[in-house]
Amino acid sequence: MSEGLVTVSYIGATILFILSLGGLSNPETARRGNLYGIVGMTIAIVATLLEPRVNNYVPIIIAMLIGGSIGVFAATRIKMTEMPELVALMHSLVGLAAVLVGYANYMDTTSHFSGAEKSIHEVEIYVGILIGAVTFSGSVIAFLKLSARMSGKPLTLPLRHWLNLGLLIAVIVFGCKFLQAESIEAGYLPLAVMTGIALLFGIHMVMAIGGADMPVVVSMLNSYSGWAAAATGFMLSNDLLIVVGALVGSSGAILSYIMCKAMNRSFISVIAGGFGTDGGKPATSGANVPQGEVTPISAGDTAELLREASSVIIVPGYGMAVAQAQHTVYEITRLLREKGVNVRFGIHPVAGRMPGHMNVLLAEAKVPYDIVMEMDEINEDFPETDVAMVIGANDIVNPGAQEDPDSPIAGMPVLEVWKAKTSIVMKRSMASGYAGVDNPLFYKENNRMLFGDAKKMLDEVLSVLKT
Repeated sequence: MSEGLVTVSYIGATILFILSLGGLSNPETARRGNLYGIVGMTIAIVATLLEPRVNNYVPIIIAMLIGGSIGVFAATRIKMTEMPELVALMHSLVGLAAVLVGYANYMDTTSHFSGAEKSIHEVEIYVGILIGAVTFSGSVIAFLKLSARMSGKPLTLPLRHWLNLGLLIAVIVFGCKFLQAESIEAGYLPLAVMTGIALLFGIHMVMAIGGADMPVVVSMLNSYSGWAAAATGFMLSNDLLIVVGALVGSSGAILSYIMCKAMNRSFISVIAGGFGTDGGKPATSGANVPQGEVTPISAGDTAELLREASSVIIVPGYGMAVAQAQHTVYEITRLLREKGVNVRFGIHPVAGRMPGHMNVLLAEAKVPYDIVMEMDEINEDFPETDVAMVIGANDIVNPGAQEDPDSPIAGMPVLEVWKAKTSIVMKRSMASGYAGVDNPLFYKENNRMLFGDAKKMLDEVLSVLKT
């Protein structure tokens, strides 16, 4: 295939990737967007394989078979509830690829650069490996946290900001040494030291971020993986990788901004870390701890309230994902809608453990897209709602964000479920959420607590509704 035809193929693939991102921005067009992405990537791979520079297909085919087999295995075996950690793991692979490509590119003796061209090429390699290493180690830690193999509690070391600043200065110093190296052998040491520092920085950065900020971390790592791919494109002089990496990096950055805005936090404060715990802690004593009595409710009484209601808003959270209760939620929704009840879903931007987590689970359960509403669309409807049902959510329905100026989540936009005629919160216990803050909602007069596993309780509610 000629260089011109390869370029045209790359342009076509780029257009399809842009259409893919546009399609994925809406649940109703997500399938079409996914298809655009598949077709675009197929064109990109075929065009790359047919480039004049490619003359040995055996290792490429072997690598594609291994990678494809792993991808098929992951797609068929990984549960929807495990998608956040899978996404984090995939980000780590992009980072690792950038590091390996960077080292391979540096060791390539067939490339001959001199003067400014040599310096620019070495800067591309250095920055590419730096971003890739941070993405790789940070994503691995995010995977361990999201999969509960590591505590979600933030690790805040003394003087951690000074430590990060020291690591950054060290990266710059070793970067200068790398650029001044007179031979490939002399450049190995500063490059290897920088790689170790970058790996350490990625670990420390994500370790310092608490469970409440994990959705932002996932979108942030998505952005990093995009920039790592773009850096790889510069190293390989591949225009498509540069464009696609920039698309992923910029879209991830925009998504991170949206998530931070939804939490009323700055991106810098998220990176600084220290907010959020691993949850599961009871409320501590203090002046700002909510006072009052909790009113429990049974599954049978919950079913009766839902049956008698004319308007119901369901707010899903991570507890629904853990219990894998989305299919039961759909059955309840279907029954209520058949009885003429106006059922809708309220989705907070940071509900769950990754952006769009709840939307993915509800789509899997075949909940109609038109009744799944974003927080800004549905918040004003709670005062006219008979029952607001919260399934495994905590911080995103905490009225303390509006009522307590001293709360760690003060100012964070939340779903105002307490304004409904009756709110029902489904939880295993009275433990705090990932932000480590007790919830005054539990003690409000119009609130009821349905304790127990979400799947088990919802099955009981469904059983009563059917009778």
